[in-house]
This record gives sequence, structure tokens and C-alpha cells, in this order.
Amino acid sequence: MKNLLFNTKRYSKSLIAFAVLFQASILGWAQVEATNEIIEENISTEDASVSITKVVKGLEHPWAVAWLPDGKMLVTERPGGLYLIDGERVIKLEGIPKIDPTEDDISPTEGGNQGGLLDVVVHPDYASNGWIYLTYSSPGDDDSVTSGEDDYGTGTALARAKIDIDNATLTDLETIYAQVPRTNPGRHYGSRILFPGDGTVLFSIGDRGLRWNSQDLTDPAGSIIKIADDGSIVEDNPFVGVAPGNLRPEIFSYGHRNNQGLAMNKETGEIWATEHGPNGGDLLHRIEAGNNYGWPQITFGKEYSTNEKSGLAKNKAPGITPPAHIWEENMAPSGLAFYHNGKINSWDGNLFAGSLLKEQVQRLVIEDNKVVHEEILFTEKIGRIRDVRQGPDGFLYLVTDEEDGGVYRIIPAE
Repeated sequence: MKNLLFNTKRYSKSLIAFAVLFQASILGWAQVEATNEIIEENISTEDASVSITKVVKGLEHPWAVAWLPDGKMLVTERPGGLYLIDGERVIKLEGIPKIDPTEDDISPTEGGNQGGLLDVVVHPDYASNGWIYLTYSSPGDDDSVTSGEDDYGTGTALARAKIDIDNATLTDLETIYAQVPRTNPGRHYGSRILFPGDGTVLFSIGDRGLRWNSQDLTDPAGSIIKIADDGSIVEDNPFVGVAPGNLRPEIFSYGHRNNQGLAMNKETGEIWATEHGPNGGDLLHRIEAGNNYGWPQITFGKEYSTNEKSGLAKNKAPGITPPAHIWEENMAPSGLAFYHNGKINSWDGNLFAGSLLKEQVQRLVIEDNKVVHEEILFTEKIGRIRDVRQGPDGFLYLVTDEEDGGVYRIIPAE
């Protein structure tokens, strides 16, 4: 009976996917296009006057943006689209890994459906090796489920591939890491990618909605993972060879709920992350190897269902690294980027954090590992901010998580 239920659910999802595609063709949903549409000019901020320009439109719940060395842009859509933008030319790339765009009944402040194709980052040595890296929710099977439900589990996975532009497809695709065990429910995949420049790659996995696995060093959920860029183990990771011997050697830091922002300060080499709290209590962390960041033992938010203090109702505990900054109200943090040597000199060295719920960007001034100033930018001007990146042209870019989402460029006002 269990296998029958499993197969029925898989078949039902296929029907739903077909219905969605059919509806899209009938309704004529927006086509992905490169554009140069001015959204708003002469927006006054504390240190600069800027304008917002839409550069890509018609994207369905885009998740991330990245650039090849020659300036071509890559954009992911959570339902499974991967686009290469070359000037006015838009190429949809085939050959992406198999994803599971799971549906789950969760708080709307965390975006509803969370599974699918997620982050994309270009290898620092792309010019010589041609690799791009993707994270996604990877489908499992009913034998991999740990939640005890009659359903199949999913997990965060990291893959790399090369681009065959002439044939509009990915080649040499290989999954170099897949979360095991795969679990239910279908949320909290994390899943930003970061190359620190030492031959390794870091990426985040959320707690998958199960909470206490974030404190279990035999389970990669609720952690930031660090592996070599070919998927092999990094021997100086903090839990390599540590007794009792079954600790996960790929774990770099743990005690996280759901990190969806990950950035490195290129001037200092420090790694920073933004983390979803429960109902309030969103966090900014400075990430260090081996540190425990406390979830769910330490929390600054409340339960959605009861509005009571979440977790064990503690704000600190021995052995727990406190956050560098706390957003007491829900802001639902997303993309995160340091701004260096960009087109707006007054923003140099600042950290920019996206907000899904408040539809804004927060400019953070950091001194001595503390946020000493915060400025709110672009509230409700373009939608839910999913990604924040600095482009190779020195401009700040924003991605909006909408049914008709886009990529936006922030430029100095003339």
C-alpha cells in the first residue's frame, strides 16, 4: 500500500505540472525577455540618489542571478527554468538536474512552496574549467523518509555542469553532494552557494522543518556545508575525524534554521549569513568553523501557531555563538551581498540584505563585527526580494520572487 500511495502521489504531481503548463499556454503568461525599463528615477537615499531599471522580465519565481566572465547573465527559476541572457538574446537551457518543486502548507511569510531549482554560482576559475554550480531540492524515494509519513523525502543537493550555448543545454552534469537522509516536509532547503577562493565551496541546508536535526552532527540539515569544489571532503573541516566517528565531515557550522543569504567580505575573508527565524527573530551571523548558532535551543522569535516564544525560550546559552544582528519583526531574509568597488562609492564595504516579506533591501554598515547603522531601501517598489548580488559591472542587482518576476539593476541617478 505504501508503494501504491507513493506512485499515486508522483503521478498526481505529473498531472498538476501538465495542467500548469497547459494553463500557461492558454493564458499567455509572460515571456522571459531582456529589457531596459526604467522603474523609478531619482530615489533619494542617505548617501546617494539612485534609479531602478528592470533588465529581465517575465520570470516565474526567479531565485538567483550570476554572471559568466564575459558578462552573460544566468538566472534560475524555482519551478525549474535556467536562462542565459546574452544582451537581448534569451536562451533557456535544458539539461538541468531532476528537481522536486514540492508544495507545502507553511506560513506565507516564508514564501509557500520552497522546493525547486535554487541558487546558481559560477566557479571562480570558470574561464579555465567551465563549471557552474546549482542547488536544488532533490527528489528521493519512500525508503529515504525519516518523518514517518507516507510520502517520499527530498533533500538539498549541489550539482555542477558546463554550458553548451550552441545547443542550449547543460553538459557534464554531476551531483557532487546530496543531503542524506532525505526528509519531509518540503521546506527549509537553505541553499545559497559561496566560493571562498581556496578550492572549496560552501552552501547552506535548512533544518527542513524538523528543528532538532540542526543540533545533530550526524545529520547535515540545519548546517552550512563545506566541501572541495569536486565534492570531496575538506580535511581541515572542524568535525573530520572527531569521535564518536560518525559526525558528518562536511559540516562547517551548525545550529541554523534556514540560511538563505550567504556572502563573503572580500576585504577580510569573513563569511556572513542571514537566517530565517520563526515568527520574528530573523538573524545575521558571522560564520566561523565549528560554531553552534543555537537553533532551536536559542531563538528570538515566536511560534506561528501559538504566538508564544519559540524553542526553549532562551536568548543565550553556553557554547552558542550569538547573532551579530537581530530583526525582531519578520523580514524574511533572502539574498545577501557585500558591495566593493562599485558604482556608488558611499556604499563601499556595506552589506546589503534582501527581505521577502517587507519587499525591501536593508543596507547595513558593519564595524567590529557589529551592525552600527541600518538603512531601509526600495520598500514595496518592485516586490519580494529573493536575491541581492553585485554584478561584474559594479552595479547592485535585485531579483524578485513573483509569478512575473524580474532582475533589476540599481544605478546612480543622473
